[in-house]
Amino acid sequence: MSKGDVKKSVVEKKVSVQRNLEALGAKFYKEIEQGVFPWVEMRSRSIDNIFYSPEYRQYILGDKTVRRSARVISHLRPFTQMVWAAYFVHDLLQQRKTSTLRDVYYSAQAYDIAFQDQAESDNIITDLETVVESPRESFNVYPEERSAVFGDLTIQYTIPGYENRRTNLSSHPDGMMIGPALTESQFIETSADKVIVIEKGAMFTRFVEENVHKKFNAILIYTAGQAPRSTRYFIRRLNQELGLPTYIFSDADPWGMHIAMVIISGSANAAHLRELTTPDAKWAGVWATDIINYKLPSEQLNEIDIKRLKELKSDPRYTGGLWQREIDTFVELKRKCELEAFSRYGLTHIVDKYLPERLKELG
Repeated sequence: MSKGDVKKSVVEKKVSVQRNLEALGAKFYKEIEQGVFPWVEMRSRSIDNIFYSPEYRQYILGDKTVRRSARVISHLRPFTQMVWAAYFVHDLLQQRKTSTLRDVYYSAQAYDIAFQDQAESDNIITDLETVVESPRESFNVYPEERSAVFGDLTIQYTIPGYENRRTNLSSHPDGMMIGPALTESQFIETSADKVIVIEKGAMFTRFVEENVHKKFNAILIYTAGQAPRSTRYFIRRLNQELGLPTYIFSDADPWGMHIAMVIISGSANAAHLRELTTPDAKWAGVWATDIINYKLPSEQLNEIDIKRLKELKSDPRYTGGLWQREIDTFVELKRKCELEAFSRYGLTHIVDKYLPERLKELG
């Protein structure tokens, strides 16, 4: 995909979402004029309508739908909330402004739209995603930024007030936050030939200090635990648009495994979306077998860890040989460890020994 095509696709998505919202509003208006209670139909996000698709290599929604109508008293509250949310995000797009999920929750109060808490507000935004069939990022609603990127990638901003300004993502030693301006920017040029994703902030800092981006020609991404959706979208763009293979480093426990898998194959909560996964990304460790092979300091798995491993064992996303091998090893070993465990051999051991060996092993 060319740079022009990337910019065009971002703009086209915004325009498409705006038109879909206007069509939805026109539908409601017409129904009211005709004396009909307005209604909306969307695919169900219930557990029994979520399936793993080998074709898409992620969870998707099935064909079951639900209807929400202003005629039904129990539907009236969520229906009204969704209509307001559609109005709000349409206004964001028209004004070319962004908002956070927290902003949406508080902004509703100015219109006397009552949400019990932010969880209810967030759920309505997800319903709207399902109706419009576009992620909330496409209608300018983002979570709070907490992840970062560092490496030789020159980007060009497209947001209002910064159009055509360029910056290199190695320009700040702490990395640059992955927010709306960055996720929607154009990729201009890079010397990198891979992406290395790191769960932990301390290890991200260590990699920057040790010039991993230069030694391994890599763009480094810090997820701060489970990667926010904007970060998962950004990782996918690096992989799809620049053709950069992606390697994910997380703690050696069931939760670290899942952090990697959500980047690779998505989550059940985002089964209604398609642009958040990087199916060809590889989980590079830390593996359960690394605890043995590298004699890493570890601690006992607790009951919650073991229960989670059993859940992963039967999850269709974890059917591959590597995943099953490592799950079995965790269960047998009954131990877990963190990325920082390599520091027992010195602060740079993970960069000098583990990283090159693992990248070579994964090709």
